[in-house]
Amino acid sequence: MSAQILADAGLTDDIHTVIVATPDLQGRLVGRRIPIEGFDRVVEGGVDVCTCIYAWDLTQSLDLVEANVFKVCGVHNGIPDFTLRPDLSTLRRAAWLDGIAICFADAVDKETGEPLAISPREILKRQIADLTDAGFAAKTGTELEFYLFRNEPRALRQAGFRGLEPTTLSPSDYMIHEGNHYEPFFRKLRQDLRDSRIEMEAAQSEWGSGQWEMTFRYGEPLEMADRHALYKLAVRDSAAAAGMSATFMAKPLNQGQPGSSCHVHLSVVDRHGTPSFWDPTAEHRLSDIMRGAIGGVLHHAPAFMTWYAPTVNAFRRVNSGDVSGWGTTWGLDNRTTSLRVVGRQPQDLRLEFRLPGADTNPYLTLAGLIASARDGIANDVAPPPMTTGNGYEAPVDPTFPANLAEAAALFRDADFVARIIGEEQRHHMAILAEHEWRTFMSHTGDWDLDRYFDRI
Repeated sequence: MSAQILADAGLTDDIHTVIVATPDLQGRLVGRRIPIEGFDRVVEGGVDVCTCIYAWDLTQSLDLVEANVFKVCGVHNGIPDFTLRPDLSTLRRAAWLDGIAICFADAVDKETGEPLAISPREILKRQIADLTDAGFAAKTGTELEFYLFRNEPRALRQAGFRGLEPTTLSPSDYMIHEGNHYEPFFRKLRQDLRDSRIEMEAAQSEWGSGQWEMTFRYGEPLEMADRHALYKLAVRDSAAAAGMSATFMAKPLNQGQPGSSCHVHLSVVDRHGTPSFWDPTAEHRLSDIMRGAIGGVLHHAPAFMTWYAPTVNAFRRVNSGDVSGWGTTWGLDNRTTSLRVVGRQPQDLRLEFRLPGADTNPYLTLAGLIASARDGIANDVAPPPMTTGNGYEAPVDPTFPANLAEAAALFRDADFVARIIGEEQRHHMAILAEHEWRTFMSHTGDWDLDRYFDRI
């Protein structure tokens, strides 16, 4: 039977292992490796994984598990398993790994088989279904920046991430010659992505020292999130295989270096596939549906900032002023605003949401955007006045959080968040964000010592 499954997925019999994976709450892929001989059994019954993947923090600390603050996982319930149920429509070759395929999986309760509400994949699927019920379908795309360094990953961690050697040494945004230096690496990466059903649209060197960007083909939101997560894995693995290190931190460098973004493009079509954002009779050809979507996305953005900017570091980018969004601003082809309207034809008119950083969980970010747009459309939420100049000349928006602590508080208090993901899930994710902030505040770092040690 495995041979037929592989054949149906367009794979050949050189596959010896299938990775069955799902995203954790940080957007990282977790799961198990299954020998091809045993994949039939996993297709039929799934494979069990510990619920701790939804309860640990970025470092896999189990402090919150031991504190019994989560219903889904703690010592109070014995830290149980849940089941990964493979979604065979996602089975594909992980072409940068020899003889490996990967299959995304849905997280379900081990006893009942019901989807786990805390799963990022499930959260996104529910928002897609709700949008369908409202008579629309979303089209999405992500643009993801990262920094690439000529340092081997293990040695770099052992050195405390000192001595970073960027792959480019001067601003090289769109510059062809800088890209040519690393073409052998990026050519193989592009080929591997293509062979892994990750449809890349364009790639370029970026302004930051060692910064690069790739964009993906517009598509259905769940597939886009899967591609996004798999792409990050491929970049990290490929960089390590070449003796280099990649980071998707939102703001990895100082010295005036820009942050790394995850610009998200969104449009909707109706039940007949007709673009819903276009109205040739309206001002700037923006339909009432598009204006409602813009209004909804900006109105709910403060509550979702723990999804769009999920780390302490992410707010260094958001607050930097380097075209990374600014409050509830929007404009036509305006990179100084949080939401940029782009496109000149019915099929490509869309909004580009610029607040999320490269560290965002794509499943949660797309879920937040779709839910917010749907609410804005349903309730005719009017967008604020359009920005026609420099968005950064607008005063600081008091509705937006300035750091992760403020973002966590807004998320915890947001009734809209509870309505779309459930009260238990809102509480769960707020705890994780609050824990991240407390962990940061409990640490004395180099900046503190340099600024205060002999000056105060």
